[in-house]
Amino acid sequence: MEAVEANAAGRVDAHHHIFEQARTPQTWLDERMDAINGDFGNVELHPETTRAGIAQTVLVQTVAKVRETEHLLDIAAREKLIAGVVGWADLEDPALDATIASYRDQPGGEHLVGLRFAVQDEADPAFLDRPSVRRGLATVSDAGLAFDLLITRPHWDAAVRVVRDLPSLQFVLDHLGKPTLAKGADISHWATLMLTLAKHDNVSAKLSGLVTEASWRTWTPDDLRPAVEVVLQAFGPNRLMFGSDWPVCLLASDYQRWVATAEELLAGTSPADGSAIFGGTARRVYGFRPK
Repeated sequence: MEAVEANAAGRVDAHHHIFEQARTPQTWLDERMDAINGDFGNVELHPETTRAGIAQTVLVQTVAKVRETEHLLDIAAREKLIAGVVGWADLEDPALDATIASYRDQPGGEHLVGLRFAVQDEADPAFLDRPSVRRGLATVSDAGLAFDLLITRPHWDAAVRVVRDLPSLQFVLDHLGKPTLAKGADISHWATLMLTLAKHDNVSAKLSGLVTEASWRTWTPDDLRPAVEVVLQAFGPNRLMFGSDWPVCLLASDYQRWVATAEELLAGTSPADGSAIFGGTARRVYGFRPK
């Protein structure tokens, strides 16, 4: 794909995880996810990123524990592939600023580029409207970090309000807000959300997690194509970034198949646009340089 090959700085995988079950059990895994109920670390990831031409990655939290983020930062301090870490913190904690400071003071703290809180797990659809949450997000903004927005449909409307009300905070929409992409699914409501969010310059989005929102066993690139076309129109390449969502993607696709699918779906983009999606956007939004 010409657009991908034009990325002289090397590709970025802007969204992957590391599982070490003994240290940080992945308690969110359910019985459908036995294929990834194990350990997945740098030893397993390196052959995949090398084959895909990935030069840098962003390592993202999965467990709502400070100790996991501390461990991820320690890994980043020793692992040249990892350019950034999106850690966890309790948005409603009055001492959030102290938590951020402690992350930055530890080995690997310079790799902290963002925070994430699993809004998708909150029963309250107005969670993002809570004054305590808004104060926490303002603290994230004041710290110069991005915030990864992990939401599903119940939280879509609140997401529109929060990105509007906090224009100084850089939001990164994980997995495009998790639209349902099974064959024949109606994505019109979701498409409206994308167009609305994209009106706000402080929102970027990750082309990640799509295969696990489709039919795991039977999906094809054409099942994902309508969603990709929507976000290309809404956000444009300079606010889109590629992510593998490894090892979660293994529920529906191996690493190389998802990379090849992304290349296929973006084959009509220019070299400059492909370079942005496969590297430039992530580096700009998260604030790290090429190797």
